[in-house]
Amino acid sequence: MITWHPMRKAILLIVLSTVLLILPACGARPYAFKNVAKSDIDLVADAHFAEVDELLRTLTIKLYKRNPGELVKAPGATIKRRLLQLFESSPLPLFAELDRRTSIAAIDLCFDADFLGDRVFALVAGLRGMMLEAYNNRSEQFFYDSLDGQRLYLSARNVEIVVWRLSNRVDKSGKYFLLTNSLPGEEANLSFERLFGKIIALQDMMARITADRGKRTITKVVHGIASAALFPVGM
Repeated sequence: MITWHPMRKAILLIVLSTVLLILPACGARPYAFKNVAKSDIDLVADAHFAEVDELLRTLTIKLYKRNPGELVKAPGATIKRRLLQLFESSPLPLFAELDRRTSIAAIDLCFDADFLGDRVFALVAGLRGMMLEAYNNRSEQFFYDSLDGQRLYLSARNVEIVVWRLSNRVDKSGKYFLLTNSLPGEEANLSFERLFGKIIALQDMMARITADRGKRTITKVVHGIASAALFPVGM
């Protein structure tokens, strides 16, 4: 057992009190004490995930406005309620309406011709579940966490596959499963493409940062997007 001299105790208490008073004043934002348990890379990962999450929120709203018929498939659903279901917990719950599927399995459900449910909900639930898997099912990282650059890289490739499917796959009647960018004859609209592009760039950047930190090499995949299955991202 360590015996502390009374004077040393007093000095330690003064130092700790001073640190706790100074930290909140550092920077424009209040300093979260939990950040003491984060490395610089952890803070970067948190910022990347928060940005991806915000982009997915924007994507959800835009998809529902572009495909209003999907929302009415779930009685009583509103965009606000859907956002709460999709973004208020990490990891995501297993939704009965998606047959308890998550990540790439939920994404596949969106493009299943026999699925009668809300395809926007299936797609975004799948995308967010996949992103969480790439970040160890945590919305925040700490010293004891270790991200895998390969999983982050594969999540970016999966988003590329989703973008291709949205523009090329059709249902039994020949219609796109979900409308995104403008159709022929409509006013040009590439906002969906830009959103997906930002998500892909963020995941690729975080994959590179993580790989460089661990001095690991990312195994690149070569695939034809038209026929490719989604890559498993989870453990």
